[in-house]
Parts: sequence; structure tokens; C-alpha cells
Amino acid sequence: MRLTIVGCSGSFPGPDSAASCYLVEAPFEGRTFRLLLDLGSGALGPLQDYIDLRDIDAINLSHLHPDHCFDMSGLYVVRKYHPQGRPPRLPVYAPAGADWRLSDAYGTTAPNGMTLPFEFHALSDGFETKIGPFTMRTYRTPHPVEAYATRIEHDGSVLVYSGDTGPDAGLVEFARGADLLLCEASFVESAENPPDLHLTGADAGRLATDAQIDHLLLTHIPPWTDRDEVEADLRTSYAGAYRLVQPGDVVEL
Repeated sequence: MRLTIVGCSGSFPGPDSAASCYLVEAPFEGRTFRLLLDLGSGALGPLQDYIDLRDIDAINLSHLHPDHCFDMSGLYVVRKYHPQGRPPRLPVYAPAGADWRLSDAYGTTAPNGMTLPFEFHALSDGFETKIGPFTMRTYRTPHPVEAYATRIEHDGSVLVYSGDTGPDAGLVEFARGADLLLCEASFVESAENPPDLHLTGADAGRLATDAQIDHLLLTHIPPWTDRDEVEADLRTSYAGAYRLVQPGDVVEL
């Protein structure tokens, strides 16, 4: 299983990174299966540095904030109007109502045009399914909108993606035993942070420590946030291997 960081900027695209988008690949039936975790603002452009947009096999949207889903509008154009023809409908796993929310964002008209190139499947707490070579499970996280962490298993390896979340004890058990935790760290300890919105580096470190994670990737750091401070916060609560991700980073599991 290979993880590629396409975009990792928190809350909106930054000068050096698109918003959240992560490409997960694994062998499947003699080819490479490609699953996207989120397709946030600005991610569709750099994604083309790694794959042909028609080669995406499935998409999981952790939640429906723009920095995690709004480049679905551009992918809608690719899937519907590409000169080489319209490919089969693409499975999209997302919170209920994503079809209409994304249709409104693009401006399609009734009947819901977003369902022409995409086949939507509603996520829920404890949702589990098989997607190509992957087994995927979701966990509802504390956030102002319906949001999910994702656990992906393949051939004995486990990747957990936090999505957007405030501190949550249940997320520790959901992540336990993962080989890799891709975890948001949007806040810093020195600020007065609102509850149930995001994690600090220290929060992410405590989550990884309590879940006995040996390899932690920090992501979703906003452009205005001091990455050195996020890292310093992390080191107060975590002693394992870690990285503050950058676009283009690749991790093999």
C-alpha cells in the first residue's frame, strides 16, 4: 500500500500546497487500484502530476467542508465531458447528502447532475465496506459538520486518516494497531482554540501515543500556522517516528 500526499494545507490552499488530498494505491487484479482520500480546494491540479484523472477508482470524502471536497466540481467536468468519452460512474463514499451539496456547489440542475458521473454511498459511524483491494471502516469524529476518520486495511497493513476532528477518546481505539496514522494538527497549544474543531500537535501526539502508533504523519496545518510550533507541541506528547508532511511525500506500507 502506497500513500502519496497530494495536498496537505489546512482549511484552504496555501502558496505551497493544495488543500487535503491523499492518494492510496495498491495492487489489484493485475493493475494498480487508486483510492482518493478527500479532494479539497486546489488539489485537482497537482493530482495530475501523479495519475490520469480518469484512472481514479474510488473516492472517500471525510466531510463536506470545501477544503476536503470542493475540487469534485472540476472532476465532474473531467468525468462528464472528456473528449475520449465518459467513463463508468465513479464510486464516492461521503456523508449523506453529498450528492446534492456538491451539485449545488457546481451549479448542476435537476435532476441531480452530480449523479451522472458519480455513484454516491452514504457514510455512517461504523460503516465498513470493501473497495477494490482495501477494507475501509469509518468513525464519526467531533467536528461542526458530519465528519469521519477512515481506517484502511490491505494485506496486513493499516492506515488511519483522522480527517478533521477535535480530541476524542474513541478515536484512540479506532486508530489502535495502525501502521501509520495520518493525523490533522491545525492548532497550536499557545492559542485559545475552540472546542470540537481541530487538534494541536500535542493532541495528535497524545492520540498516537495512546493508540500505540509507531509512525505518525501530521497534516492539515494552515498556511498561517507556524509549523515549528506544531512540531514542538508534538514532541511534548509523542516519542515515535513522525513527519510533518509536504506535497509529494510518499510512504510505503
